[in-house]
Amino acid sequence: MNNETLDKLRQLRLYGMYDAFKTNLETSVKETLTADQFISLLVASEWDDRRNRSVERSIRLAGFRYKASLEQVDYSIERGLDKNQVHRLAALDFVKEHKDLFITGSTGTGKSYLATALGYQACQNGYKVMYVNTAKLMGQLKLAKAKGTILAELKRIERVDLLILDDFGLQPFDPQSRIALLDIIEDRHQKRSTVVTSQIPVKEWYDIIGEKTIADAVLDRIVHHSLRVELFGESLRRRNSKTENVFL
Repeated sequence: MNNETLDKLRQLRLYGMYDAFKTNLETSVKETLTADQFISLLVASEWDDRRNRSVERSIRLAGFRYKASLEQVDYSIERGLDKNQVHRLAALDFVKEHKDLFITGSTGTGKSYLATALGYQACQNGYKVMYVNTAKLMGQLKLAKAKGTILAELKRIERVDLLILDDFGLQPFDPQSRIALLDIIEDRHQKRSTVVTSQIPVKEWYDIIGEKTIADAVLDRIVHHSLRVELFGESLRRRNSKTENVFL
């Protein structure tokens, strides 16, 4: 009877219940529980299993370059990183309120790590996240336009709760990339949140985007109500080049 129940749970893809039921058969814990308690245990196990698999799927689909955690953020190095500000960002109120976040600073100061850590935090809280290198995204959208799938790609970007545009402005925007950027920003304006990391100060983004009309339209939508983290100092990669593990 128990083996038959296990088979049915597996066929129904109730893997959390399957594991909990199997474990309790092996440990005889079920004998100390009332029927209500045992059912509650099975349901809780299924709930946790589905949530964990959902988080894992969200992290996989986000496309992060590496794993990052807010718990591993290092505040001991002077670089303009405020612990209280990071804790406030970790609450993800800016995502709930559809605000944008800019993280700027010279190379190696931890911009991408902080953005990625916030992305992981968002995944763990049930948000859909997309992490992309800005230049690579523009290249992908050019290919999509050539194949006739550009609208589908823009719609996919529009749907994610948190878009992370990493290394913004490292390569100049050509006319096609400017239009794609404007489409992305317009679609997400006051509806979804975008995190932008850049080595270039925000005041210089106008020149990076180029073409006055489009630059005005893009910056008007993202600058005025954005949150900002401005980092400074020497590269942490260079500073920690002799250590085995390099964390933010």
